[in-house]
Amino acid sequence: MTHEAERKVQVQVWDLPTRLFHWALVLLVIVSFIAAKKGPMSLHQLAGLSILALLLFRLVWGFVGGTHARFADFVKGPRAALAYLRELLRGGHPLSIGHNPLGGLMVLALLAALLIHATLGLFGNDDIAFEAPLSKFVSKSTSDAARAWHSLLFKGLLALVLMHIGAALFYLVVKKDNLIRPMITGWKALPESLAGHQAKMGHPLLALAILALAALAVWGLLLL
Repeated sequence: MTHEAERKVQVQVWDLPTRLFHWALVLLVIVSFIAAKKGPMSLHQLAGLSILALLLFRLVWGFVGGTHARFADFVKGPRAALAYLRELLRGGHPLSIGHNPLGGLMVLALLAALLIHATLGLFGNDDIAFEAPLSKFVSKSTSDAARAWHSLLFKGLLALVLMHIGAALFYLVVKKDNLIRPMITGWKALPESLAGHQAKMGHPLLALAILALAALAVWGLLLL
């Protein structure tokens, strides 16, 4: 019996901290973009620092969070991603409980791009009235370069985001696999043969403690 022919059951895949991280990051990226274009820059900076705190949280959560939030669960390497892509291009639909190998690489790319982008923003300035928290520790030319790369990298980041959204829509429309709903509810419809796996959910209080420490670390940058 193929996976497609099997009866589907609901399986809990994503823990609450992972889901809140995802949607909070989406919201903050939108706020950051709008504030960069329309102002005020203080809001752009606040959104950027909040993004940085969330990213620090996610890096730690990737080792201590729920089963499918952990890097060990979805980072399979280029070979597994290429094998998955070949199967997909042949019309197949290899199922994964959490992120598939290709999606895992996309997650890493997004996290890395956001982390570099947010870090560069810490050193920039706008040549008028705004100076980022760490710009005073570097030369004006270095700060200008950081600002230029911060702006340039956003275009690459936007491309990754559009690819991410496009992939979700591809699975929804073509493969009839809704990857968006599970990131809202935490539950995913899976064939019975895959549903016997019991995922561990990350504890919300542990997530809150990690996020608080990450926020304190980022807030400390403002006091330097």
